[in-house]
Amino acid sequence: MSEYSTAYQVACAPGPKATAAMLRMADSLPVLVVYLDPVNMTIQSPPSQAGAPELARFCRDLAREAARFAATIDPAGEPGTGPRHALEAR
Repeated sequence: MSEYSTAYQVACAPGPKATAAMLRMADSLPVLVVYLDPVNMTIQSPPSQAGAPELARFCRDLAREAARFAATIDPAGEPGTGPRHALEAR
């Protein structure tokens, strides 16, 4: 952890309106916002560009593990597991 980190653990279940988005703040810095309905979590860029590769690695890890988690809990919803178009259902 860096000097800017605070360690804490949160456990929650997303509500029906949960979503995530990458936004740009007023100063054009990107942030990742996870709207858990009703709790929100924001992951922001480090205070210097020196930490950007580390944050990018974390985001890629997060994306990969989130995809694995989704495939485990809802395998039928995975892309490529069914017909892509009604005409392909024949």
